[in-house]
Amino acid sequence: MRKFAILGYPIGHTISPQIHKAGFESLGVDATYEILETAPENLIDRIKFLKINGYSGVNVTIPLKVKIAMFVDSVDKNADLAGAINTIKIDADKSMSGFNTDITGFKSALLSYDLSGKEVSILGTGGASRAVTVACIDLGVKKINFYTRNIPNSLDFVKFFRELAPNVEFTLNQNEMLKDLSSTKLLVNATPIGMKGHSADQSPVNKQVLSSLPKDAIVYDIIYNPTETILLQCAENLGYKTISGLDMLVAQAVEAQRIWFGSTPDFEKMKRAGEKALNKFEIDYM
Repeated sequence: MRKFAILGYPIGHTISPQIHKAGFESLGVDATYEILETAPENLIDRIKFLKINGYSGVNVTIPLKVKIAMFVDSVDKNADLAGAINTIKIDADKSMSGFNTDITGFKSALLSYDLSGKEVSILGTGGASRAVTVACIDLGVKKINFYTRNIPNSLDFVKFFRELAPNVEFTLNQNEMLKDLSSTKLLVNATPIGMKGHSADQSPVNKQVLSSLPKDAIVYDIIYNPTETILLQCAENLGYKTISGLDMLVAQAVEAQRIWFGSTPDFEKMKRAGEKALNKFEIDYM
């Protein structure tokens, strides 16, 4: 039996085990998936534990996605561009390869839409926004508008992408400047606003501004709990196409298993498992 796990802190309410176990079943793989809560100061000991105990791979979440890069032997292009690792494969010789499947996960929900030459607006300039931006560049967008609370802290972030993709136009704006989205084809919330336990009763964009989007615009919230945030509810009521963060979460898990096993698990089965886990979470913690 092969062993896998998720590392992060705190991660008591993660639904990754349920999602991955459904993926294992769809592939007929005999494997386990554990929650290994790991504080940053304990990461070295955790890496030793994984190797000694024969783990085949792990997922990595906040706050370890950047720090864990110090312990891997190689990284893929996406992990390098995103500056973060969320999936690790541990080979028989105990060498560790780092990957970023968040980029693939984000893109997968957009493959049926043509974003080539379009304009995108991204809320937030944190770690999640970095993966979203790499994905949007890959999808061929012509312009990306960033909206942030702190412009000085975001200057290096934007400078990196201007050098990476000189053919894409980037703007950096204070949140208060978010007033007109009439030229935006895709609006992405990459902030925690709207997350359960954080600000579930709030939206990062008010209804008036949201309604300035073109009729064919897409609103994508990378938050998965709740699956329908206030932002997505409002967007749906206004008639816009919406995408939930659960799609991204499941798709990045699918990509992780493809890396681990060389085969692609069943997305729909994994998503249903994720939805069931979230519903149970709601019942248990109401």
